[in-house]
Amino acid sequence: MRQSWASSIDLASGRVTATEILQPGLSIGVKGGIIVAIALSLPAGPETKVIDAEGAYVTPGGVDTHVHLHQDNAPTGDKWLTGSRSALAGGNTTILAFASQKRTDESLFPVVEEYHNRARDQSYVDYGFHLILTKPTESILENELKVMVEREGITSVKLYMTYPAMKLGDGDMLEIMMQARQLGMTTMIHAENSDVIDIITKRLLKYHHTQPRYHAIARPQIAESEATNRAIALATVASTPILIVHMSSPIALSHARKAQSKALLPVHAETCPHYMYLLSSELAATSITMHDEHGHSHETEDEWAGSRHICAPPLRHSEADLQSVWDSVNNGTITVISSDHAPTLYNSSGGKRKPLIDAKATNSVPTFVQVPNGLPGVETRLPVLFSAATNPSAPAGRRLSLPRFVELTSTNPAKMYGLAGKKGSIAPGYDADLVIWYPSGHNDAELIISNDVLHHSIDYTPFDGIKVCNWPRYVMLRGEMKWNRDVELSEGHEKGILGQPSDGQYLKRGKGQVLVGRLGQTPPGMKEGEQNEWMEMVP
Repeated sequence: MRQSWASSIDLASGRVTATEILQPGLSIGVKGGIIVAIALSLPAGPETKVIDAEGAYVTPGGVDTHVHLHQDNAPTGDKWLTGSRSALAGGNTTILAFASQKRTDESLFPVVEEYHNRARDQSYVDYGFHLILTKPTESILENELKVMVEREGITSVKLYMTYPAMKLGDGDMLEIMMQARQLGMTTMIHAENSDVIDIITKRLLKYHHTQPRYHAIARPQIAESEATNRAIALATVASTPILIVHMSSPIALSHARKAQSKALLPVHAETCPHYMYLLSSELAATSITMHDEHGHSHETEDEWAGSRHICAPPLRHSEADLQSVWDSVNNGTITVISSDHAPTLYNSSGGKRKPLIDAKATNSVPTFVQVPNGLPGVETRLPVLFSAATNPSAPAGRRLSLPRFVELTSTNPAKMYGLAGKKGSIAPGYDADLVIWYPSGHNDAELIISNDVLHHSIDYTPFDGIKVCNWPRYVMLRGEMKWNRDVELSEGHEKGILGQPSDGQYLKRGKGQVLVGRLGQTPPGMKEGEQNEWMEMVP
């Protein structure tokens, strides 16, 4: 009996997974939005749609598991419509954003419902939520988190060790970690020492050091490395797998590597492209490159320009710092690379220039403290990293293998956050979420990144001027083509978006997998079984 496929992709090069680059000439059979076959030859019926990859690589749709959209603390940032559109145009088919509890929220149920309302029918790609916990009440810990896992399919929480409105003390963190351990939830941690940052910041302001460049000085590497070490210690006491997000410091990364390799602890590490490519010198910028409608650029003086690069942890100072992140990517310390897309407009009264506007109204001095944190990056993440995997002229120490690229940007995040078997790989049974790149040497493959080619609602990109050797040509979500860059180039900006904002499905996730270390170890200095005296242990 002849099988008819809904669509088939003919490959003259090869599909790339997290473990291998398969031979050229394969075809991928898709039916009902699912990959059903991969073979040298697939029969095609009269209704079969055939897409010719023309010798290009095909990789899984990007899974960006650290994206901030429609957050109350970023009123000028991307909402779901523009943020998910930008994600799609950059090759992502799945994003995980945040439902954020305020200190005044006594229950998580209305919080999650509010974020469902914000995202519903507004996402071009599949999506889910992490919970940001800022007030872990007894009811939340003992009752509501279990409901979140079982009913909502939310199987991850994020904890902050800094920011006055969000930070938790060690006791609250430990309580959450122990409960997350019982429920099989992934615990994400923003690790910076809040007291160190606060004291240095106060002294900087006392001595009138208020410009954007002082943001990086206010948050030194020791603040990240100390908090990282402390987070690992708390996780060890609780026997809880953790992910330390957006790591940037060499010493902090060494703590994670030691935990993984020496103690075999389940300590996962995340970084972002801006910690691999950008330096704190960007914070001292005093001009902005402007582009007119004819594609010409010119420099405009602006002493506040560096605020566009304010994020936390901050961009680090030296090429050696960047190299340490690359080394951690290539030696396996880094488990996942996310964008930490946390966008805020620059030219806006509520954006990066807010301190200037507020200071003018109150006749005061603007300071870096008042600048909203975060950088846009969901659309540029995959192209920048794909270039590191395919550009032969990339520096030797700053390259990725293609399987490692897929592992860090699709496969590992899917596994860590309960989407294994559905997202993050190209194999029968998985969603047909695919990125087809341009063939090597194609005239349209190379691109110098500028804000006018991107699809977010933000008025700048921190990667402006960076050249990438390829960009997603086609992006398929569950077997349907939703992005076509050929159409974009021929018909104009945003015309390549073929999908609709109702295409994205909410993903109820299972329990995440532990990718490094192992569970069930006795913490140093404790007798075997000692934890059982005060903590209910589950396999």
